[in-house]
Amino acid sequence: MTHPAMNRRQASAAVLGLSLFLLAACGTGARSGAVGGVELTQQVSSLDQAAYQPGTNRYVYGLDSFANIRIVDAPADVDSSRWAMLHDGSTNRLYFFRRGSNDTIYQFGFNPASTSYEYGYDSIAELGVVGGPPTRDPTSFAMLHDGVDYRLYMRDMSDPTLIHQWAFNRATGAYEYGYRSISTIRTTEAPPDADFSRWAMLHDGTTYRQYVAQKGNSDTLYQFGFDGREYRFGASSIPVLEVVDMPSDSDRGGFTVLHDGSAYRYYQQGR
Repeated sequence: MTHPAMNRRQASAAVLGLSLFLLAACGTGARSGAVGGVELTQQVSSLDQAAYQPGTNRYVYGLDSFANIRIVDAPADVDSSRWAMLHDGSTNRLYFFRRGSNDTIYQFGFNPASTSYEYGYDSIAELGVVGGPPTRDPTSFAMLHDGVDYRLYMRDMSDPTLIHQWAFNRATGAYEYGYRSISTIRTTEAPPDADFSRWAMLHDGTTYRQYVAQKGNSDTLYQFGFDGREYRFGASSIPVLEVVDMPSDSDRGGFTVLHDGSAYRYYQQGR
């Protein structure tokens, strides 16, 4: 495997030796069955999407967006509580850890033909995560693409203001701790009610950004910008953002973000 994103034929060949095959078609509703020895089911169903409204401090549900997007063909052991997204210049991508694993993530790509996130679409379906200190906290993670590298982040269990960084190594086909990266990065000047268990990251073409939810509130986000040394609250950023009009049945327990080259986008899992 040479790259975490590739066309469907290349991806199928790359994972054949791991006994994984990509599905050739999307599905609707709940799905189950075995493909290449991997049981597939619909453990996660959809994403609710909002977009940033320029000139404000708001992300608005359905603004210039598909309001709800299906997730199809997810493996049976996908861990819906640990997820992240990124845009790599061509494709919006969605990732989940494998349930019970801290070293394997499943990759989904957005298929514009079916307007859904499909497991293995335009992607290597399964990716490894290697290395990292014993204090890394795999209960949540974030990802981004900075125009050159695919990057993955976890917080530190003993100090959640500290972020550990991995990057994808094309030679090994895995995310490696400290590869082409600053191994650890500090988050500074965070408000006292920042909830570091609910967070996400993106790169918008100029700035690496980190978003942290307000404790006890699913509609308020704190924004941090990377200043070349650390993620500082409000650096090159609107410090406080609001998310409005999300559906009442949207899962408020977590969120993720990405920048697709033209718009900042915010996601919660749909019901």
